[in-house]
Parts: sequence; structure tokens; C-alpha cells
Amino acid sequence: MTFRLKYGADTEAVHDAMPEAASASLSYALAAACDDPIGATEPYGEDDGIVRALTTDHAIAVLLVGHQTKVITVLQLNYIG
Repeated sequence: MTFRLKYGADTEAVHDAMPEAASASLSYALAAACDDPIGATEPYGEDDGIVRALTTDHAIAVLLVGHQTKVITVLQLNYIG
């Protein structure tokens, strides 16, 4: 089942400010995470299946996976150039 993606205003602003190619790459990676949150991400800290890291060539995102609510929340997003 597909998860829904949720952004805060600060993380959405970072995504919106990214160059087009980097933004598109992140969007595709986030879409893949919504289809398979565990397979498309890596553990962040302890592998609890809830807090996950998503990395692309230009960004690192920390995600909170709500398995029961089917919502992935972008907790932190860093553009790394």
C-alpha cells in the first residue's frame, strides 16, 4: 500500500529552493519511499523501521515512517550540492 508524504514548511522550502535536477531526483526517491519505505531508505541510527534516511546525489532526508497511519513525514532535509 502506498504511503502519503507529509512536509513541514521548513523542509518544503528546502526542496523548493533546490536546483531543478536535484529536486527532481529527490522527488523520484521520495515517491519510491512512499511505495516501499523500508526498501527505498536506510536505517537512521537504530534500525527500528520508523526513522529512516533517504539519500540522493544532492540531498539527505530524515523520514518518519508511520506504518499504521501510512504517512511518511520529512523531518529534516539537507541540500548537499
